[in-house]
Amino acid sequence: MAKVILDMSRCKGCFLCASVCPKGVLTPSKELSAKGFGLIHLNEDKECIGCGSCYKLCPDYCIEIAEQ
Repeated sequence: MAKVILDMSRCKGCFLCASVCPKGVLTPSKELSAKGFGLIHLNEDKECIGCGSCYKLCPDYCIEIAEQ
């Protein structure tokens, strides 16, 4: 099992990570950051399989995958 670590200070709300997550660990949120960007929501109840798709696709380097 893996864990997703997000750096929300870098996120611009493109939601590309959510579009490629096969387990639904990352989903778009209706909340906005202080800069007005959409935020990504980390579904803690879902299991990340560590595929790295979100990490590879994120243009702002907001995502880190850690093994548990």
